[in-house]
Amino acid sequence: MSAEAADREAATSSRPCTPPQTSWFEFLLEEELLEQHLRKPSPDPPPVQLIVQFLEQASKPSVNEQNQVQPPPDNKRNRILKLLALKVAAHLKWDLDVLEKSLSVPVLNMLLNELLCISKVPPGTKHVDVDLSSLPPTTAMAILLYNRWAIRTIVKSSFPVKQVKPGPPQLNVMNQMQQEKELTENILKVLKEQAADSILVLEGALKLNKDLYVHTIRTLDLLAMEPGMVNGETESSTAGLKISAEEIQCQVCYDLGAIYFQQGATNAALHENAKEKFFKTKELIAKIGSSSLHCTIDEKRLAGYCQACGVLTSSDDDASQQATPYSQIHSCMKNGNYQDLVKIFLEDNLTLSLPVQFRQSVLRELFQKAQQGNDALDEVCFKVCVCNTVCDVLQGQIIDIQFCQLFLKPNKEKIDFLLEVCSRSINLESASESLKRKMAAFLKNLCLGLEDLQLVFMISSHELFIKLLKDDERKLLIDEMRKRSPRINLCTKPVTSFYDIPASASVNIGQLEHQLILSVDPWRIRQILIELHGMTSDRQFWTVSNKWEVPNVYGNVILGIKDNLTRDLVYILMAKGLHCSAIKDFVHAKQLFAACLELVTEFSPKLRQVMLNEMLLLDIYTHEAGAGVTGERPPSDLISRVRGYLEMRVPDIPLRQVIAEECVAFLLNWRENEYLTMQVPLPLVQTNPYVKLGQLLAATCKELPGPKESRRTAKDLWEVVVQICSVSNQHKRGNDGRVSLIKHRESTLGIMYRSELLSFIKKLREPLVLTTILSLFVKLHNVREDIVNDITAEYISIWPSSIPNLQSVDFEAVAVTVKELVNYALTINSNNHFWLIIQADIYFATNQYSAALHYYLQAGAVCSDFFNKMVPPDVFTDQVIKRMIKCCSLLNCHTQVAILCQFLREVDYKTAFKALQEQNSHDAMDSYYEYIWDVTILEYLTYLHHKRGETDKRQIAIKAIGQTELNASNPEEVLQLAAQRRKKKFLQAMAKLYF
Repeated sequence: MSAEAADREAATSSRPCTPPQTSWFEFLLEEELLEQHLRKPSPDPPPVQLIVQFLEQASKPSVNEQNQVQPPPDNKRNRILKLLALKVAAHLKWDLDVLEKSLSVPVLNMLLNELLCISKVPPGTKHVDVDLSSLPPTTAMAILLYNRWAIRTIVKSSFPVKQVKPGPPQLNVMNQMQQEKELTENILKVLKEQAADSILVLEGALKLNKDLYVHTIRTLDLLAMEPGMVNGETESSTAGLKISAEEIQCQVCYDLGAIYFQQGATNAALHENAKEKFFKTKELIAKIGSSSLHCTIDEKRLAGYCQACGVLTSSDDDASQQATPYSQIHSCMKNGNYQDLVKIFLEDNLTLSLPVQFRQSVLRELFQKAQQGNDALDEVCFKVCVCNTVCDVLQGQIIDIQFCQLFLKPNKEKIDFLLEVCSRSINLESASESLKRKMAAFLKNLCLGLEDLQLVFMISSHELFIKLLKDDERKLLIDEMRKRSPRINLCTKPVTSFYDIPASASVNIGQLEHQLILSVDPWRIRQILIELHGMTSDRQFWTVSNKWEVPNVYGNVILGIKDNLTRDLVYILMAKGLHCSAIKDFVHAKQLFAACLELVTEFSPKLRQVMLNEMLLLDIYTHEAGAGVTGERPPSDLISRVRGYLEMRVPDIPLRQVIAEECVAFLLNWRENEYLTMQVPLPLVQTNPYVKLGQLLAATCKELPGPKESRRTAKDLWEVVVQICSVSNQHKRGNDGRVSLIKHRESTLGIMYRSELLSFIKKLREPLVLTTILSLFVKLHNVREDIVNDITAEYISIWPSSIPNLQSVDFEAVAVTVKELVNYALTINSNNHFWLIIQADIYFATNQYSAALHYYLQAGAVCSDFFNKMVPPDVFTDQVIKRMIKCCSLLNCHTQVAILCQFLREVDYKTAFKALQEQNSHDAMDSYYEYIWDVTILEYLTYLHHKRGETDKRQIAIKAIGQTELNASNPEEVLQLAAQRRKKKFLQAMAKLYF
């Protein structure tokens, strides 16, 4: 017997040993594969997570025989775990930015303390007492790393932290979070107490003018050896990763600058130190280059620090002090030079360089000083506020309430300054039309808000006003202002109601029109229209808003009403009711329609029927959006009214097609198939295309599933849809005498356009109706001669299998319609496995194999409780499995192909073996072997790996064969149970991969 056969026999005749349940970090520890893992492009788990796990395991307390908690033992395993954590950090080149981003303060504190320990820094020794120049390079670097981290942590703790929204309360998680919070606070307390020492250590490091070295994986390995094996290599100046003196000084300067800046909040003199360090950092970055591998400084933050230091510190160099507007404004505020402050704001209105938030913060500070009793600042506040307001106007912002408050009592001086600011804030020669319109609108509204005509004429006669507004606009505005009484001061007179304001008629009309637009109360609308018609008789108030839209079939009748008030009221009530219905505000829509119905009943039977029809449509919408969503059947009264509308024979009544469309869809959705099939009047079927389509759909659904000879209605429905999807061909002779064929996409041959049919179908919700129409379009899609991959659907066999004139059908439009319909159907029920299979087939036919697998697996998942039950055979048919196999093959997931070949009724060994021979597989390969239950495939895998010399993979295959439940001598039900369990696990693994 050969060695291979002997191994196979041994594997199948005995139960395999269960591999030890080790975690991933213990596996790395035992197999010494850490470096190999870290060299992966995207290692999983990531390096920082390895550090956390290694240190957590190394710091676990032990329990003695008396169940007393003891400190972590100092054994070989814990020392190796700590060494592995240091190796991972060395792999990350001890980059504090990376480590701080991913590790908590306690974990990073533990890591750096281990670095100090392994770097031979005596425990308990104060770092400030150590002479760095006399230490080995790696030891000095370890001390620098620890003190840099200490300083950075103190600075970071002073920043505001966004609170994380807590999830559901879990006691163990909350306890763990509380413990970590307390530990972090304790560490921060110690670091702050030692902050002065850490600063002195870093200041001393700046005096070192030599390169240092940081530990690498190799030097850590040397340190871990027996003392006699090191040969002093780690003590030499060349051991480890070299960090240049300039890079060290750059990092240390930046960290010192940050701590000095933070401490400057309580000691302003330290801002000078911070400024010196930050500018030194900039010089060093310019020297070593911003792309340095070992010196990563956030240059944007550094620039912000430098700018802040320039503002906060005084300098003898006036040029540097006045370099930015920020420093100038700070100086003005500090010295009380408010005249220059206003000048800076005024000049910035032209350049718009200062952020809006900064402008507002300066104004707030001025207001605070003014409220503290400095009355002289009231004028400054007004001037800065005016500058900000004009800036807001030019940027399209809303005018701030502070401007309105300060402008309650305008005078000549205030208007003069305002006009000066406006004139100096816009360059008319180079300004865009948009800026000119904004400024013109601001000045015009300003005039409308002033009661003193002298102030109005000051603005209207100004050069800027004359240039920005056209002659006609200026004339209209001035004439309107002259009509107003100059004695009324709205600022001092209490306003009790709208009607107490003795304004002109034109102002009242504008305000009433504004209320008319906003109101949805029918009686308030009527009252406003009565007032408006009492003021003027030559206006058509139904044209006030261009948002008021009434269908043309109604508009002609409504605008024929002779009485102006009645015409306006009917039109506006109808328009507002339709708008409320469109935005699903059904309560107000019903009130508006009811008021309109009551009004038109008095004089127009035609409009009365129109309103009854619209109220029927509104009731359909209300039920479908309310009780209909939960599946509650509509009241019998509503169904009777829908039938009555379809059977209505009142002549000369304007009708909207959408009402008939909604009525038919309503009857189909609530399975009124008997009425649509047997009781609809024949003339109505012949004249209304939606009724005819609804009748054919109802009759077809009523017969499902039925014998072939009873499917005459299915054939009729097929012919109607084919005609709708056909294109009309016309021949046209061109200028060159040639005859060309023109295809019209939207054919007029059918009872309706394809877009209208699609719109109607998207109103349906009944699953059987949707499945029927969907299967019809799928069959029509499959009839195409050049189709390669058919789409499957339920009830597809009831439709004819051929079309007499294939060239007349627009198959591109059919394909688009199928996609739109299945997408819509899945919004109605995303768990319908037949619809999911159709979606998967569409993606398969269009070569989108990953998406196809997603929907094939989803179809299986929804009908098997996520594969915990057996997937019905009518869902995972052989055709579906073969398509899944092809998807996996084209995605280069060859092991998945081999496993899926077992799902077929007859195992496809040829395809499975061919797939397993592929060496370039993108799936998990040997980790999938546990899902294979066919012994023949497993034996082939054993042979294949033996032939390739892949011993490890061969052993995995042998272990899979050796499971007792796969023994060929087992009863059939045991073998089926084993297969079913592996199917479940494999499909769940696939679902997690493709969902």
